[in-house]
Amino acid sequence: MIRAEKLTFDYERLDEEGRVESIKRAVDHVDLQIQAGAFIAILGHNGSGKSTLAKHINAILTPTEGTLFVDGMDTKDEEKLWSIRQDAGMVFQNPDNQIIGTVVEEDVGFGPENLGVPTDEIWKRVEESLSAVGMLKYRHHSPNRLSGGQKQRVAIARAILRQSPIIILDEATASVDVETERQIQKAINRITGKRTIIAIAHRLSTIRNADLILVIEDGVIVEQGTHNQLMSQKGTYYRMESTQ
Repeated sequence: MIRAEKLTFDYERLDEEGRVESIKRAVDHVDLQIQAGAFIAILGHNGSGKSTLAKHINAILTPTEGTLFVDGMDTKDEEKLWSIRQDAGMVFQNPDNQIIGTVVEEDVGFGPENLGVPTDEIWKRVEESLSAVGMLKYRHHSPNRLSGGQKQRVAIARAILRQSPIIILDEATASVDVETERQIQKAINRITGKRTIIAIAHRLSTIRNADLILVIEDGVIVEQGTHNQLMSQKGTYYRMESTQ
C-alpha cells in the first residue's frame, strides 16, 4: 500500500551565493491511498506536479512537509531508501537513458546478481519478463538497434525482473506513435493486477481502464475517479478527453 498524508514539496531556486531566491510549490498537501495491485493513472498538464508526485513514491524526492509511506516504510527514513527503491521500479520517458547492457537479455538481467540472486534464477526471470512484454524474440538483439517502443518494453521487463511490486511509468508512451503505444499498453495490461501500476499519462487512451485516475492542477488533486465517473462530471478530465 502507498499512503500520503498532507504531502507537500517545494522546489527551491538558489542564487549564485547559494541562498534561496524563490520557492515554487510543486505538490500541495496531497492525501492519497493506493491499494496493492491497483492500476492508478496520474494526469495533468506540463508543470502540474504529476511527475514530482510520482518521484516521491520511489524516494527520488522526499516531502518538504507531510509524509509518504510505501509498504509501511517512511520515504524520509534514509535507512529505508534502498528497500523503497527496490519496491518501486521506475520507467522513464526516454528509454535511451536506461540502457545498460550490449544485448537485450543482459540489459534486462543486470543487477540482481549483486543482490545474491543465483545465475540460473536470473536467466529464468529474464525469459519470463521478456515474455511478459512480448520481447523474448529480441533477447539477443542490441538494445541500441530497437525502436523507441521496444526499448520501453525492455525497460518495463527490467522492472518486472527485479520483482518490484510497484512499477511507475513516467509518460512511457509520450514519444511513440499510436501502434507502438498499443504494444506498450498490451505489455502493461499483461502485468496489471500482479503489481501496482502507477502511470503518469500523456495520452488518455492509455489509462481509460485504470482503477483510479487522479487529475492534478498546480500540485493539487482536483478530480479523482474512474474514466466513466470523471466523464460524467464534465470537469477537467472531460475537457482533456474532448481535446484528444
